[in-house]
Amino acid sequence: MGHWEIFFFFLIIAFIYSSVGFGGGSSYLAVLAMYSLPYQEIRLTALICNVIVVIGGVFIYIRNKQIDWKKILPLTLASVPMAYVGAVLKISQETFFLILGVTLIMAALLLWIKTEAKNGENLQEYSEASLLKNSFLGGGIGFLSGLVGIGGGIFLSPLLNLMRWDTPRKIAAASSVFILVNSISGIFGQLSKLSADMDYFRILSLCFAVFIGGQIGSRMSMKWNPLVIKRMTAVLVLVAGINVLIKYW
Repeated sequence: MGHWEIFFFFLIIAFIYSSVGFGGGSSYLAVLAMYSLPYQEIRLTALICNVIVVIGGVFIYIRNKQIDWKKILPLTLASVPMAYVGAVLKISQETFFLILGVTLIMAALLLWIKTEAKNGENLQEYSEASLLKNSFLGGGIGFLSGLVGIGGGIFLSPLLNLMRWDTPRKIAAASSVFILVNSISGIFGQLSKLSADMDYFRILSLCFAVFIGGQIGSRMSMKWNPLVIKRMTAVLVLVAGINVLIKYW
């Protein structure tokens, strides 16, 4: 697969994911995993691209006062150290791809579920119990995020919707913050063990691709049906997950 083909795929993925409030880490991994690239480079690339795609959205959510820090902090404070632990954990390439395949299939199933709640309908009451639940949820997804190389929003957003955690817009805002902080934490973990055979020009060019795609997608988000986009993405991620398992089982 040529370098420019990967560039094109990343641009399209960033465009689609940013339109529904995700970073795209699972699909970046899915594309890169199909080809013989160093798995350390695969994880680092996906995390950096995540940061580039979601950082603009996070600033927009902050400016529009859509972020409830009281509810988000338990999620992120638990997830950041766990994402770092997951990133520095030493696993073999075969183990990485097996975990990745299972993760992609789980993500596809969660993406397919229609979990959008009506604004303000049956929302979870905030309590000490929900604080503890948020911390466990954030820590668990954070660890998996660092281990595999995703931001975790693809898991967090559907689960928060199922829990009636908050309104869909505030859940999207929380997921964007979660993806950003976990990806940054995972990057620091990855930097502690860089591989000598990484192609830094390829990483930089893919970062440029997702910047372009992310900027376009985030501006067109209001014109898309989020459920249709999520289900299209679910099919892509499912096929990739099955292929990874077949290839590395």
